[in-house]
Amino acid sequence: MGCASLQRPYPARMADRIRFSLNDRPVELSGVSPMTTLLDWLRDHRGLKGTKEGCAEGDCGACTVVLERADGRREAMNSCIVLLGQVDSQAVRTVEGLLGPGGAPHAVQVAMADSDATQCGFCTPGFVMSAYAFAAGGEKADPETIHDALAGNLCRCTGYRPIVEAMTRVAGLAIEPASPPPRRTAAAVFEENFHAPRTLAELLKLRVERRGAVLLAGATDLGLLASRSRKPPRSVIHVAHVPELTAIAEDKEQITIGAAVTYADAMPVLIAAYPALKTYLARLGSRQIRTLGTIGGNIGTASPIGDMPPVLLALEAKLLLVSTRGARELALDDFFVGYRKTALAADEVIQSLSMPKLWPGEVFFCDKISKRRDQDISTVAAGYRLRIKNGKIEDVRMAFGGMAAIPKRAHHVEALLLKDGLIAASASALPLDFEPIDDWRGTGAYRMKVAANLLRRLAVRIAEPEFPVEVEAL
Repeated sequence: MGCASLQRPYPARMADRIRFSLNDRPVELSGVSPMTTLLDWLRDHRGLKGTKEGCAEGDCGACTVVLERADGRREAMNSCIVLLGQVDSQAVRTVEGLLGPGGAPHAVQVAMADSDATQCGFCTPGFVMSAYAFAAGGEKADPETIHDALAGNLCRCTGYRPIVEAMTRVAGLAIEPASPPPRRTAAAVFEENFHAPRTLAELLKLRVERRGAVLLAGATDLGLLASRSRKPPRSVIHVAHVPELTAIAEDKEQITIGAAVTYADAMPVLIAAYPALKTYLARLGSRQIRTLGTIGGNIGTASPIGDMPPVLLALEAKLLLVSTRGARELALDDFFVGYRKTALAADEVIQSLSMPKLWPGEVFFCDKISKRRDQDISTVAAGYRLRIKNGKIEDVRMAFGGMAAIPKRAHHVEALLLKDGLIAASASALPLDFEPIDDWRGTGAYRMKVAANLLRRLAVRIAEPEFPVEVEAL
C-alpha cells in the first residue's frame, strides 16, 4: 500500500540533453544547468580561456564568440549573457576554433598580428571574433561599417587604429563553411526548468502550466540575472524557436514582425520602410546585442528608457497578444499601464507587432540622447511621424522615452502643433505631458530641456528643401 501511494500517474519526463556544435565538433550536455552562461561553461567546464569576462553585462566585448547560422551567416554575440539552453541546436565558434590551412593561424589572426593590433591582449580575442564575423559577412571596408562592427568591443589600451587597419585587410575574406548545427524538431526540456517549445500551441500551453516561468527571447536583459547578479530565473520558457514569433511579413500597407525576431534580422526591413532608423538602430546596443536582442523583448520589459517603444508609438504600432483563450489586438499606446507594468495577461504572450508603412506626404524621424554614443541606454529617446500636405502639417504622432514612468505619447504637444503649426513653439506644452524625474542619467530639468531642443531639431529637419513646410524662425 505504501509503495502504491508513491506511484505517479504519469512517468516523469527525462531531461533532454543540450546539443550544439562548438568549433565544428558536436557537444551533448547533461547535468549542467541550462541557466549557466555560455561564457562560464566555456571557461570553467571546457577550459577555453581565450573568451574573457570583462564586464559580465554585454558591454565590453571581451567575451565575444560567433554564432554560425544554418543559412551561413556568422554573427558576433556576447557569451557572458547567453544561457546554455539558448545555444541548443546552434553552432558556436570561439577564438580557439579559428584555424588556417594545416592548423596555421587564421587569416584574421595574421592580420591582427601584422597590423600590430594587440597590446595587453585581454580584449584581443573578442576583437578577433568580431573581425571574423565582419569578414564572413562580405561587408565593405569603409570606416562607418568597420566602426559599427567594432562598437561592441572596448580596448582600454587605445589600440583602435591598428585594429581598424586589420579589419580593412580582412574585409570580404573567403570563410570556410561551418559544420551544420544539430537539428531539433520537438520541444525540449532541460533540467525540468528550461522549456524550449517549437510550436505556438506548446508555448501557450506552457504559459498556462508554468505561470511563474519567465519568457526568454534573446536574454540581453534577463541574461544579466545569470551573469552579473548570479541569480538566474528559476524557470524559463524560451520562445526563440516558435515560428509565429520569428516570422517577418510585409505588404504594401504594413510590416509585421514576430516578437522573437532579432534586431539583426529585423533591421533590413525596418530601415527600408523607415530610413531614419538606420542611424538610430546602429546605436541600439552593438552587433553582439542585436544578434540576440528582440523588439518584442524590448517592449515586454516595459522599461521607460527602452529604445524602441517611443519609435513604435510614433509609428502607430499594434500588438497581437495570444493565449489559449484566443487572440486580441492592442494598440501599443494601451500596452504600458505603469512603471514596468503592462496590459499583458498572465497567460498571454506577444506574438507580433505591426506598423503601417509611411503614406505619401508622411515623414518619420527619431532621436536618441545618451551619456555615451555607443553601447548606452537612452536618457531621452523620441520618435515623430508627420503628415505634410501643401506645406502644412495635417497629422502628427510623437512619443518620448525617459520622460515618464512609461514610454508615452506627447498628446498636448501634438494638439498644439496641429493648432498653430509651429514645431519649436509646441515645446511649451511639454510640461503638460511629462514630469521627468532626476536620476544618474540626467535631471528632470535636463530631460525637459533636451526634449524641447529635439523639437527645435525637428523644425530644422522639416525646413529642409524636400519638406516645403513654413516653420517658425529659430
